[in-house]
Amino acid sequence: MSSLLAGSVAEALSKGSWIRRIFEQGAEMKAQCGADKVFDFSLGNPDLPAPPVVGKCLAEMAVHADLPFAFGYMPNAGYPHVREAVAAQASKEQGVAFTGSDVALTCGAAGGINAFFRAVLTPGDEVLCVRPYFVEYGFYVENYGGKLVTVPALPSFDLDVPKMLAAVTPKTRVVMLNSPNNPTGVIYSEATLEALAAGLVALNAKRDKPILLLADEPYRFLAFDGATVPSLPKIYPYTVVASSFSKNLSLPGERVGYVALTPTMPGKEELLAGIVFANRILGFVNAPAIGQSILLRALGSQVDISIYSERRQAMAKVLRDAGYDFIMPAGAFYFFPKAPGGDDIAFVGKLCEQKVLAVPGTGFGTPGYFRLAFCVDKKVIEGAAEGFKKAIKG
Repeated sequence: MSSLLAGSVAEALSKGSWIRRIFEQGAEMKAQCGADKVFDFSLGNPDLPAPPVVGKCLAEMAVHADLPFAFGYMPNAGYPHVREAVAAQASKEQGVAFTGSDVALTCGAAGGINAFFRAVLTPGDEVLCVRPYFVEYGFYVENYGGKLVTVPALPSFDLDVPKMLAAVTPKTRVVMLNSPNNPTGVIYSEATLEALAAGLVALNAKRDKPILLLADEPYRFLAFDGATVPSLPKIYPYTVVASSFSKNLSLPGERVGYVALTPTMPGKEELLAGIVFANRILGFVNAPAIGQSILLRALGSQVDISIYSERRQAMAKVLRDAGYDFIMPAGAFYFFPKAPGGDDIAFVGKLCEQKVLAVPGTGFGTPGYFRLAFCVDKKVIEGAAEGFKKAIKG
């Protein structure tokens, strides 16, 4: 029987997401062995409770749910007063003066990124990003006929600026950065980003359309040991920031995020109009009304990041004691150690035999490594210690 799927979708399914594959495998193992016997580091699904203000907001909404404006249609860029509030928060984080007219609210960062790519890409356009990378970036780009071109990071996982600039071609439309990075936890320094920006400015002088820089920043809030995340809108005028509140407010299922355009960007009004239009015609239409109402109350709040800091130290100790080679993540909630023996898929299989679930680096375009998400209870991290030791020995 012939497939009912389009060829591109069938091909994408065959590639699959290693993250989801391991996560679903873990669900089966937990059903068979008991959840307390499986140590699952596969999915970056924040487990901390949302800040108390979220519950208070939901309680107030329940009281007023019968009002006609509570869940009604809204402008496609989101409620104007919520856009203004998000712009004010983004201004504090980025050190530039955003207004509501620079912001569109979207169905999570993923919805915003897709709307952005729909607005700016034509078939054959290229998007550059550093490797390793979040694998769904490739699908997002391909959705609109583009091509994702990945450039290997330095051994430290830092950005290799000369290689990135050398990879730019006449077809390059966007450079995409994710800092703090998933899966490596690296934070690109201000000096590194300034060097990249200077190179892009020089290249733009010879082009009809400037290269846009897309900053995917859902982990901006989560930096350790006094590290700071530089502001790309302050460094490069053609920056578009995409972010969400899945991690900092622990609301991953609410699917509410935003895109913000650098206030000084030439032509920003046309670009924002294109993103808002794409947001509608792609079927997202709006970020959820409930999510926007929560944001209005919860902006400025966040989960207790000291808990993630403790887990980071616990994960480092487990890996160090077992003899793994890894770079301490500066941000986000992931470790990306080297796979002993070099075969990441085989080694993840060894971990699985010990009921420890990890994602092979192949799933992030970088074989020879594996990813661990430490957004789990500290007991899970410490409970997996023996399994890590057995896997590396066996």
